[in-house]
Amino acid sequence: MTDLYAVVGNPVAHSRSPAIHAEFARATGQDLRYEALLAPFDGLARTLADFRGRGGKGCNVTVPFKLEAFRLAAQLSARAQVAEAVNTLKFDGDAVFGDNTDGVGLIRDIRQNLGWPIEGKRVLLMGAGGAAQGVLAPLLDEHPATLVIANRTPRKAEELAGHMRRIERFRSRLINAGPYPELKGKQFDIVINATSGSLSGELPPLPRGVFAAESLAYDMMYGQALTPFLGFAQAEGAGRLADGIGMLVEQAAESFFLWRGVRPDTAPVITLLKMQQETVNHKQ
Repeated sequence: MTDLYAVVGNPVAHSRSPAIHAEFARATGQDLRYEALLAPFDGLARTLADFRGRGGKGCNVTVPFKLEAFRLAAQLSARAQVAEAVNTLKFDGDAVFGDNTDGVGLIRDIRQNLGWPIEGKRVLLMGAGGAAQGVLAPLLDEHPATLVIANRTPRKAEELAGHMRRIERFRSRLINAGPYPELKGKQFDIVINATSGSLSGELPPLPRGVFAAESLAYDMMYGQALTPFLGFAQAEGAGRLADGIGMLVEQAAESFFLWRGVRPDTAPVITLLKMQQETVNHKQ
């Protein structure tokens, strides 16, 4: 019998996860079906219960439900406990296991796929929601020179930074947080957009001049064209632009491994998705 998996979010129609997992299943010979589930903003638990009732074995969780998924999971991986956010759920009978594969997906894409070092670099992380929470600890594990969290609501950024400072292995790290205006006059080697603004065509209020020479501008969201953040970074002279397609594929591979015990090759899928992006862009 074909096993059932899904991605749940709001919005979710844009998600490439069904195509990614279909490629993983084909390449690894796994018998599964993967669909997209649009959950009402107040209906994640109900949507997941209905999905499990249809035989669902696991799901990926995207915006805006990663914090709620953390609360719904009865068992948590170590990295989900640190992040206090969940993007991957595994169902086994009545048990609900939560994990967070966002961080490993981001690091693999930046270090391995893009060949960009993080150690010793000045890193700016934009956003303080579930996406930012999922990647913060893995970023700190790469030993950046400094890491700054910027958010429209400074209190949330401070709370996230404070949470990390209380973890023993991060107590000696330089972690700062605050509002966007305080970034004026500062420069960063890596600027990561972990906000959901790109989904709605919004640009966070990032001051001009934050991109150092040869800096990396990384948007965890993705689209057929440059996101507003990447367009701004390009105009500001960032050395390299990257959207979240590589991260999406890498975190999906980690989820796939959790569910199926098989680790798929990500390079062919990343290449395929980028070729599809380029084809659509040329037609527009």
